[in-house]
Amino acid sequence: MTEPIPSITLPPAIDAIQEGKWLQSALKIWLDREFMPESINNTIAQRAAQIYTRQRMEGENDLGSLVIAIVTEMQAFNFKESFFGEFTVANAVSDLILDSLGIDNRCCGN
Repeated sequence: MTEPIPSITLPPAIDAIQEGKWLQSALKIWLDREFMPESINNTIAQRAAQIYTRQRMEGENDLGSLVIAIVTEMQAFNFKESFFGEFTVANAVSDLILDSLGIDNRCCGN
């Protein structure tokens, strides 16, 4: 029988604004490295960080719920000037957070 993937609960936010600033910077770097630097990457990173910060300030600590919130709210973002979409951005946020916590996010530990 297949076991469900356990949820990942982040520590409560001590300074959600600082977390958001870190995320915005880290996501911008990731976006620029993934394809090529584009001016829209800063706007994407800023919007994703705003969503994340608000969610954390509202007490959200479940990483899965944070990812869903980013996907849902980024659907309203106009990605036509970008190589990215809401799922790519939300997954990158998840990967960056897991990496910052020292959690191996690679499949099967490879």
